[in-house]
Amino acid sequence: MSNKEILRRVKAFGMTNQIAAEDLQKIGTKYSLDLGHTPTLKAVEDVYYPQFDAAVRAEAAIMSKHYEVFYCLEKSIRELVSETVAEAEKTENWWDSKRISEEIKKEVKSRIQKEIDAGITRRSIDELDYTTFGELSDIITSNWDIFGGLFSNSSQRALRKVMTSLNSLRNPIAHCSALAKDEVLRLQLAVQDWFRIME
Repeated sequence: MSNKEILRRVKAFGMTNQIAAEDLQKIGTKYSLDLGHTPTLKAVEDVYYPQFDAAVRAEAAIMSKHYEVFYCLEKSIRELVSETVAEAEKTENWWDSKRISEEIKKEVKSRIQKEIDAGITRRSIDELDYTTFGELSDIITSNWDIFGGLFSNSSQRALRKVMTSLNSLRNPIAHCSALAKDEVLRLQLAVQDWFRIME
């Protein structure tokens, strides 16, 4: 089978799926059925770009799993920091407390201002969402008096090591580079390490 024929069949398959998804959406709407997320033709067009090389799309599908794991992990670490500091400070307005270094506050303020100046929608109203992964580690270790109990089977040094390892793995995921097979294993182990030090 020629490359031209393969491309024609792939395009036909894609169009068939788009039509089926649109029909399912119509049925769900008509009968008030919750069919989960069934993208409309417009939504599919927004995310499916057949002009991209098939190998790149396949790589993106593989990398999306790693992104999802890291997204969940990072969100849970931010939530852990937020809840722990808020509880210690007995206030929801804990960001302004002395528990967050002036250097981190200054960097975050600068990042927020860059978004405002760019005229784009702010990613969050929560300053903690503007911290880097490394800064999250600094917040935890510099406030070990309130975080140490959460890592009772570990030490600041172990936490930093795990966070540094996670940060190294985060970079290719966040910057659209494929993870080598051994790095995929390293990611799995690093995530396991995170949960192990929290036991």
